[in-house]
Amino acid sequence: MTAQILHWLEPAQGKTIVDGTLGGGGHTLALAQRVVPAGKVFSVDLDRAALARVQPLVGEMPVTLAHGSFAELPELLQTENINLVDGILLDLGLSSDQLADVERGFSFQADGPLDLRFDTMRGESAAEIIARLDEHSLADLIFQLGEERFSRRIAKRIVETRQTAPIRTADQLAELVRSCVPRSRGHRIDPATRTFQALRIAVNGELSALEQALAELPDCLAPNGRLAIISFHSLEDRIVKYSFRNDDRLQVLTKRPVRPTEEESAANPRARSAKLRVAQRIE
Repeated sequence: MTAQILHWLEPAQGKTIVDGTLGGGGHTLALAQRVVPAGKVFSVDLDRAALARVQPLVGEMPVTLAHGSFAELPELLQTENINLVDGILLDLGLSSDQLADVERGFSFQADGPLDLRFDTMRGESAAEIIARLDEHSLADLIFQLGEERFSRRIAKRIVETRQTAPIRTADQLAELVRSCVPRSRGHRIDPATRTFQALRIAVNGELSALEQALAELPDCLAPNGRLAIISFHSLEDRIVKYSFRNDDRLQVLTKRPVRPTEEESAANPRARSAKLRVAQRIE
């Protein structure tokens, strides 16, 4: 949704824009091209591999890369002596590079370790969580964060399976979930999707990070600065929607979420569920 981001954030020469979710770097590079020569883009990501991949692409562009969570942006900006910024972007989806990384289990069609952490130096892996939680807690996690109605059946099977051998790989867990969830005819979404979503959100503390960011990021915006957030599932979108609506510091610019074009959805099927909401800092 690069065109929509450029439209709503209005990057221009001399502006300072923050990309709080660097990913593959596409948004960062597009924004940097619009703010040269006097502006700058400050981009952060929890994924150290993402930072390493994008660094060679930056070249002489006015881009600063930093490791961290978008929930830590106020502190990270202070470290760079950046006070107020003209725009902030959060793209909450997984990048193509992460999905292709078989070593962390983001793609549950691969036999890589069941990790799911954006930063492998922080917190528990998904494998450790499903080995530790009791059946009731596991079912609640999958239901609440994945909105999976077969969560109790899945949790029961996980607990039964781990009594014989630990579940260590993404494809192990995916096959287990598929055996528990009936697949509707013509349904394109893999039955394991919701369970993996729930574990990924839990492992990375994604919803609490989003809530913290929504509470703090408006104070990082200059007057008329804009905060743009792309979400990919209802849990995130609901938090963004109500936070924007109830924040006296912000004016909502998108009364309804902006969706990808048909061409974008056809070129990138994962973009089908994307929803962009934008709010502006009140003077």
